[in-house]
Amino acid sequence: MPRIEENLSALTPASHHTDEKLVAACRYSLLNGGKRLRPILVYLTGELFNADNADLDRIACAIECVHSYSLVHDDLPAMDDDELRRGRPTCHIAYDEATAILVGDALQCLAFETITESQFNGTTVNNQLKIVNTLANASGLLGMCGGQALDIAATDSVITLTQLEQVHKLKTGALLKSAIKMGALAGNANELEIAALARYAEAIGLAFQVQDDILDVEGDTHTLGKPQGSDIEANKATYPALLGIEGAKDKARNLVNQAINALSEIDADTGRLKAIAEYIIARDH
Repeated sequence: MPRIEENLSALTPASHHTDEKLVAACRYSLLNGGKRLRPILVYLTGELFNADNADLDRIACAIECVHSYSLVHDDLPAMDDDELRRGRPTCHIAYDEATAILVGDALQCLAFETITESQFNGTTVNNQLKIVNTLANASGLLGMCGGQALDIAATDSVITLTQLEQVHKLKTGALLKSAIKMGALAGNANELEIAALARYAEAIGLAFQVQDDILDVEGDTHTLGKPQGSDIEANKATYPALLGIEGAKDKARNLVNQAINALSEIDADTGRLKAIAEYIIARDH
């Protein structure tokens, strides 16, 4: 999506009055492609409610900064210890561990700088504050970080399907859900609309992780851009391990159907959000 790539690049200019290596590593991690699913969800949801484009740009950049920081830290030796991300060496391999830690720290700060540096154009200051709170909540103890901790704790352990879902509701789903909620807040959506979108988001968040687990079994390293079979090698709890590969595929399809049903409560053209839900289980990387 050229728009998000241009905006992300502008956030981290190559010429900067700080450590050049850190800036280069931030750009390496932030501008290395990816699906940009979270920014896309911000735009598609905001557009349902005629949100201001500049406001959506800031939210989209902020959530991608948080997502990129999470991947840099997730790849570190103390975490998942991965050497490949999106077909390229991970940040700590391309640079070093200390720089990778600082990249994550810097990108997280940049996310909140981006959405607080000036007042939004199309919504209230109160909604802007709710947007900041939504991103912070989805990123921290009750969101992505909490889910990552649960994921680490579950490694080499036998856990139930309910426990596995809780891991991924926090680790993956919380940030996806926040993208949709922030786009809706920027467009001044009402509480009923936000509640319906939250149900959609929860369903696609879980479906996304189920599909990731399926691809770890059925995909290939070249297409995935990361080592195939890494979850199995790390002895992580996965949906195919608990449900079997066909059971996991059935679960993913059921979750997408739940997501599409939730969208029927929105009085707007939600066709593009439906297409995103279908894409999540059709993708090969």
